[in-house]
Amino acid sequence: MNAAAQAQPAEGNATALMANALRMLAIDAVQQANSGHPGMPLGMAEIAVALWDRHLKHNPRNPSWPDRDRFVLSNGHGSMLLYALLHLTGYALPLDELRRFRQLHSKTPGHPEVGVTPGVETTTGPLGQGLANAVGMALAEALLAREFNRPGHRIVDHYTYAFVGDGCLMEGISHEACSLAGTLRLDKLIVLYDDNGISIDGHVEGWFADDTPARFAAYGWHVVRDVDGHDVDAVDRAIVEARAAGRPTLIGCKTVIGHGSPTKAGTHEVHGAPLGAAEIAAMRAALNWPHAPFVVPDEVRSSWDATMRGAQAEAQWTQRFAAYRREYPREAAEFERRMSGALPESWTAAARMMVRTANDAAQSVATRKASQLAIGALAAALPELLGGSADLTGSNLTDWAAAVEIGADDGGLRGGNYLHFGVREFGMSAVMNGIALHRGYLPFGGTFLTFSDYARNALRMAALMKTRSIFVFTHDSIGLGEDGPTHQSVEHAASLRLIPGLDVWRPCDTVETAQAWVASIERQGPSCLLLSRQTLPFVPRTEAQIDAIERGGYVLRDWYEEAGASPARQAPRRVVLIATGSEVALALAAIEPLAAQGIAARVVSMPSTTVFDKQPASYRESVLPRDVPRVAVEAGVTAFWRQYVGLDGETVGIDSFGESAPAADLFVHFNLTTQAVVDAACRAVSHARGASC
Repeated sequence: MNAAAQAQPAEGNATALMANALRMLAIDAVQQANSGHPGMPLGMAEIAVALWDRHLKHNPRNPSWPDRDRFVLSNGHGSMLLYALLHLTGYALPLDELRRFRQLHSKTPGHPEVGVTPGVETTTGPLGQGLANAVGMALAEALLAREFNRPGHRIVDHYTYAFVGDGCLMEGISHEACSLAGTLRLDKLIVLYDDNGISIDGHVEGWFADDTPARFAAYGWHVVRDVDGHDVDAVDRAIVEARAAGRPTLIGCKTVIGHGSPTKAGTHEVHGAPLGAAEIAAMRAALNWPHAPFVVPDEVRSSWDATMRGAQAEAQWTQRFAAYRREYPREAAEFERRMSGALPESWTAAARMMVRTANDAAQSVATRKASQLAIGALAAALPELLGGSADLTGSNLTDWAAAVEIGADDGGLRGGNYLHFGVREFGMSAVMNGIALHRGYLPFGGTFLTFSDYARNALRMAALMKTRSIFVFTHDSIGLGEDGPTHQSVEHAASLRLIPGLDVWRPCDTVETAQAWVASIERQGPSCLLLSRQTLPFVPRTEAQIDAIERGGYVLRDWYEEAGASPARQAPRRVVLIATGSEVALALAAIEPLAAQGIAARVVSMPSTTVFDKQPASYRESVLPRDVPRVAVEAGVTAFWRQYVGLDGETVGIDSFGESAPAADLFVHFNLTTQAVVDAACRAVSHARGASC
């Protein structure tokens, strides 16, 4: 029997009609857009019916209800399946938005985007990342349940479901995230695998011959093999089994891509292109679907409508939560605060005290150590802080004295606030994004800055989604020394600053590090902290300068007051030295020798160019006067700094890979010295005034 005949509903078969409604909305939208991926929605329609109609706990009228089940479409190219589901079940996604699939400013973009479409939990498209986000969501649920549930009161009790395809499981991130999920025994994570054997290039057996269920069994997952993905009852039974398994579950659903398409089902031709008018007409006839494009009969719509069921489910939870509040009022208030994303009332005072304490201590330490000191203080004020590291805890210094390690045993997950992610930088970063999207925790995770390359796409997705994820990157330059060029970051700071919506901080001492942490926690978006391995000197500041750190760049020392010279307005020659991180000390040390040559130097510390660029033009010009030549100093690629120093300005940096040697030797070898700053300043002044120093 061909795929079209198999998909044809029997007379009065409501379940088949529900599946075919999904199919037809998907292919009509793709055809109208002349763009999209119809194969997956056609192949996974019955799987969607089994999950969304029989198991998924959600309220279309309140997509942010805290105890809803989370649904992740990791194979996000099949987005029209999700949009059809959201529309039919009652979310605020009208039919006109389906007609505008993939069009400018529609709520139905090419791949699902959180914050754009009601009911979409995460932005998916880069394959495998949605699956890793789902691991983070399941982890957040499990930790919140252990923290807040009490005997007789289960206020956190929901599942995380993910649809995945062959592409998601080919991507290496799936191994990183799913291995961790198995280790942590995340028993409320259920993944439904669209095992259709097709990718864009064709039949996958030539490049993907894994025994995928065996792989997941080796992770410690429960596995349900070879479920008929076009049999709603079979998928239903598999989900029931998964919910009782006590471990994360992979349900392998055997499907035909493009199921229902008369001539293209089972081929790669249906994966990523519209079916065409003739094929769609033939499919309508084969499925006995006589309705015009985008028309769904009222009785089918009624079968899909989940608004009443969802409202009842939330109402029952609300009653349970009210009982919980009566018995545990403090915990109830804390749960609501954390799920809303609000910071504690005591936060402002605690943050200010932490920064001032760092200033009063006046410690000269590596900024990775300064970060650890900040984390310890922050964790006491923020119970939602959830940290970890990709196997480099002792190097990243992401732990703190009161941290409780998360683990698992025969009884399941053990709660805590510190997670050893293992050597899984990409998985860690995407899992962090899932935790942040779930809400209830504020995640941070550490690795070496050079290994941000492994996590790059998850960082981009964090910026795109505006998740409150904090990425702690230590060993930020050639200053890490003997490990050599494979570990020494040169281009990384500049490249991270180019990602829209990602705040990047490279602080120079304990005070700037403390303020960078405060700013990262307070913003509604992701941040990166780039921290040194080597000790950096403490820099004394005024109260006004401490306050100015939050603006990303500020005047740290003005002209040559340090050398006892006259005010800047009387100086015949001036220069602005812009520096970050470990190189701020070089700029400060250049003030006196420049003064001896009659050049007044202003030192601007710019721990965050991304934050500085958001300041009003008047402030930026007050820090970087237009008529004064500039020099940028950073142990990294120099081209980035042209936007601040101009074509006539100077840069002191490194435009090659590093070397293996002690850090002090490397800074001399690459001419990152105070004398190099002095020489560059002289050149900049000469360019501006037409005379040498």
